[in-house]
Amino acid sequence: MSGQITLTNDGGIATLTLSNPDKLNAIDSTMWIALHAAMDEIAARDDLRCVILRGAGDKAFAAGGDIEEFLTVRATVDDALHYHDTLVATALDAIRACQIPTVAAIQGACVGGGLEIAGCCDLRIAGESARFGAPINRLGFSMYPGEMAGLLDLVGPAVLLEILLEGRILDAREAMQKGLLTRVVDDEKVIDEAIGAANRISAGAPLVARWHKQWVHRLMDGRPLSVAEKRAAFDFLATDDYREGLEAFFAKRKPRFTGR
Repeated sequence: MSGQITLTNDGGIATLTLSNPDKLNAIDSTMWIALHAAMDEIAARDDLRCVILRGAGDKAFAAGGDIEEFLTVRATVDDALHYHDTLVATALDAIRACQIPTVAAIQGACVGGGLEIAGCCDLRIAGESARFGAPINRLGFSMYPGEMAGLLDLVGPAVLLEILLEGRILDAREAMQKGLLTRVVDDEKVIDEAIGAANRISAGAPLVARWHKQWVHRLMDGRPLSVAEKRAAFDFLATDDYREGLEAFFAKRKPRFTGR
């Protein structure tokens, strides 16, 4: 039986849940397809302010890909290329490219494909007992280059090579020290902390959140900004939210942003 991806919405905060409870939420090919579709749906919606990604239950965020299906989905080079390039990498790219802020709420195992998903999110909040790694060297296969991008951007080549070459499982504190995580909290507070972060994000101007993500990604490619891009950085001047923010500041009240 295949796992599933569920998507719910509560007041503009979406929760995307990876669910394959019999396998610690290991992600099978059906789930990768559904994850890509869910992220496309999220990106197309104007009513969402933030997305929380989590695993079903509290035992795992996701314990990698579903190894049981590898004998069929990766039986040949063509099969493997389709699986990793068309299914997995495109789902990860959809998370990284999503204009809406994303928060990974990590409980338990966050390994292999689960680590790749978390690495593509904007914030990663983990419990003390969460565990991280990609011990695929013990299984005789390498991480597909198209799946490395998020982790490489996040922690750089030295830490990524340490994770892949040693295949060691990191505890939450070491993962935090190495830059894999945003913060570590008590296990029972992970979901509440993720919701709190989502609420703080949602309280800000949604266009500004999207622009901040856009500019961070743009600056990471190393090219100097063009004159047109520099001018575009001030597009906020023409928005209702900018006027509302200033009016609320001077009136000493909370702003009511509409995303326009």
